[in-house]
Amino acid sequence: MGTLSRTYRLGFGTWMLTGTTCTEAVAKAIETGYRFIDTAQYYENEKEVGAAIAASGMRDDLFVATKVWVDRLGYKDVLKSTNVSLKKLGLKSVDLLYVHWPSPPNYKPEETLRAFCELVDLELVRNIGVSNFTPALIDEAIAVCEGYGKAIMAVQVEHHPLLQQREMREYLNGKDMDLVAYSPLARRRALDVPELVQVAEKHGVSTGQVSLAWIIAHGAIPIPKSAKPEHIEDNFKAQDLALDADDIALIDSIGNERRIIDPEGIAPEW
Repeated sequence: MGTLSRTYRLGFGTWMLTGTTCTEAVAKAIETGYRFIDTAQYYENEKEVGAAIAASGMRDDLFVATKVWVDRLGYKDVLKSTNVSLKKLGLKSVDLLYVHWPSPPNYKPEETLRAFCELVDLELVRNIGVSNFTPALIDEAIAVCEGYGKAIMAVQVEHHPLLQQREMREYLNGKDMDLVAYSPLARRRALDVPELVQVAEKHGVSTGQVSLAWIIAHGAIPIPKSAKPEHIEDNFKAQDLALDADDIALIDSIGNERRIIDPEGIAPEW
């Protein structure tokens, strides 16, 4: 468990949220109590996310993360695109900046991460993260960052009851890095899984809450996304759902692993 999960049990994702829908959803999330907001250059909604943050007047209470896209991972491109992201977000700095995908040929650990470390020195970025990395790629990234006196705060990967990330969770065990879980409801595929339905009926809650609570119970931080106010509120309540050992064991027993996000030519060899 890292420093991030000691403060935040749940975040708000913004993939596929655009325009006023995005701004309204982020505003609703902040109003509901979310304090960890996740976006990315690729989502093309940093301006809308920033508008909601500005309107909330709560910048100092929020932890804001964004990600550098695969065609901007050269040293100069990282610096330039991050400054563009900051302008769109209307922020002086972001709390966490990820490499979105370790995608060749643009991702070169020494070059890419040197720029990330420099952004920390410039106080434009507070923490470094990696997204969609394998343990071997994380080891490589750690070595580069340590050479500049920097650490990696978080690893963001697809993670839900249908992709349990056992290897990654074991890898991170004992390391001062957090696992951030995107698509924590498996793009809603998890909502009909019999084991989750059984646990949801037992506790009188939604299957979405069960999926999120299971991720939290394993020490990760889910970042569910929704544009619907009722779903934003329902997801937030997952923090109050205490699954017992039998619940967790039942969900752990799900065996059919299903990776949903695996873009050809961008994703690493898992």
